[in-house]
Amino acid sequence: MNLKIYLLLLALSFTGINLSKAQFPNLTKKEIKQGWILLFDGKTFEGWQKANGTPFTGKGWKIENGVLSVSLENGEGGDIITTKEYTDFDLSLDFKLEKGTNSGVKCFLIKNTSLGCEYQLIDDENHPDAKMGKNGNRSLGSLYDIMPPSADKKVNPLGEWNNMHILSKGKHVEHWLNGKKILAYDRGSEKFKSMVAESKFKTTVGFAEADRSVILLQEHGEVIHFRNIKIRQ
Repeated sequence: MNLKIYLLLLALSFTGINLSKAQFPNLTKKEIKQGWILLFDGKTFEGWQKANGTPFTGKGWKIENGVLSVSLENGEGGDIITTKEYTDFDLSLDFKLEKGTNSGVKCFLIKNTSLGCEYQLIDDENHPDAKMGKNGNRSLGSLYDIMPPSADKKVNPLGEWNNMHILSKGKHVEHWLNGKKILAYDRGSEKFKSMVAESKFKTTVGFAEADRSVILLQEHGEVIHFRNIKIRQ
């Protein structure tokens, strides 16, 4: 066989192997009928921008084989947000932690800030912040610094994928982890206000009051991986 042809076939075979490992997001016909749309195409940063509203260049983040990850090799890039706002939504994504990860997914942000309701994503065993809150209100799945998740939450080991949902309808919000509801709250209720009043957000004017908001993925200085990011309204 001609050497050039052999090398070409060899290169194509490796390309095929790499592509086979990639798991690019896609929606089933059922999901499309249900109204789901992808927020991340698995290949580009289209639909995302920096939290300050400037275009996102990819600094501090990377895309590899359909996975969006914090990557500090080229410096910290900060939080990123969707270019569109949402209300009354079901947000679903898969996440994978590494040892010492601290991150989160936020919604109902105060305009032009990164302050809002945060679904905490953290390595409960190895990051000290997970143990600093009250009754677990900084642990994985919590409404950060405000409300702890249920004690019987099921979390897959480090290096394995987990699935999270944030379900919002009107003022009612639910956190789901691996198919199980782990907490629920009603923004603006007296119970919610009293819990916020005992948190680090007690003096934050307008906290959790937005009717609609972008979705934020937090870059907190540690590596975290996201995939299959989708939403339906």
